[in-house]
Amino acid sequence: MKYTLAGALLIGFISLPAGAANISVTDAWARATMPGQKVSGAYMRIRSDTDARLVGASSPAVPRVEVHEMKMDGDVMRMRELKSLDLPKGKTVSLEPGGFHIMLMNLPKPIAAGEIIPLTLVVESDGKRQTVEVKAEARAAMPSQPMQHHHH
Repeated sequence: MKYTLAGALLIGFISLPAGAANISVTDAWARATMPGQKVSGAYMRIRSDTDARLVGASSPAVPRVEVHEMKMDGDVMRMRELKSLDLPKGKTVSLEPGGFHIMLMNLPKPIAAGEIIPLTLVVESDGKRQTVEVKAEARAAMPSQPMQHHHH
């Protein structure tokens, strides 16, 4: 019995993807929405122990999920989809209102404060992809958290 268990553990260890990044996600939250609102945002802090890239995201609760960036273009705040977001080795990348974020689109129903939104992040490192499961708790919007389509 000991040999079978040891063999099973060894096989399990060998089957782990070589070069997989150790990704940590903290402070994950999503913006609660009002009735009729079809988009929201999810925010978090991501840290990788190796150079990696966030190349996608999905959720069973939301039909369309995209990685976005907001930045100033002259005197107008613009938002655009990113094909990937660099996660430099050992640095924390913040996804926050007014910057990088995850767009939750075509919401089937409003997101209530306190609701948990499951997200799957797709991270690529050394040519290999892995997924990271995240649970983002919905929070009511605060005045200090600009809305997604804010203009200056």
